[in-house]
Amino acid sequence: MNFIVAVDSEWGIGYKGGLLAAVKADLANFRRLTLGKTVVYGSKTLLTFPGAKPLGNRTNIVLSKNPSFSPEGAAVAASIEELLNFTKNTNPEDIFVIGGGSVYRQLLPYCGKGYVTKFDKSFEKDVYFPDLDKSDDWRMTYRGEKMHSDKATDSHENLGFWFTEYERTRPR
Repeated sequence: MNFIVAVDSEWGIGYKGGLLAAVKADLANFRRLTLGKTVVYGSKTLLTFPGAKPLGNRTNIVLSKNPSFSPEGAAVAASIEELLNFTKNTNPEDIFVIGGGSVYRQLLPYCGKGYVTKFDKSFEKDVYFPDLDKSDDWRMTYRGEKMHSDKATDSHENLGFWFTEYERTRPR
C-alpha cells in the first residue's frame, strides 16, 4: 500500500477541512499516480471533492464507521480489517491512501511507500502528517528538483515545492 500527501515545512496537511495549498502541478502529479488505481480515504475527505463525489477512473474505498453512509460510486469499509478484505486481490502497489489525517494515521503502518509533495512554507494548519524525516521507519529515496507555483493557476504565488518519495526501512 502507498500513501500520497502534500505537507508544509512542518508536516501540516490541512486547515479547517481543506488543503493548505492548491497547486496545479501537485494535483496533476496526484492524478498521474492514482489514475486507474484504488484510492482509500475518509468520509470528510470525500466531502472536499468536487460535488462530494468519488474520484473518477479510480476504485474508491471510503473508511467510515457510519453504517448508513453509502456514497454512490464508492465502497465503504467500516474497519481496517474490512478494507484489507476489500483489497486482498489488489496489488498493494496499486492502492493509495489519500487522507485525511486520521485515515493516514490508521493506515501508515500498512504502507511501504509514500509520495510526498513538500512545500517550503509553513501554513496555518490544524491537521498534521507524521514527520517521516524524524522516523527510523522511513527514508527519503527520491527528491525532485525544486519547482515553483504559478500565480495564474495556483492558490499561492511563488510557492516552492518538491516531489519526494519515501520507503519503509523496516517491515511492519
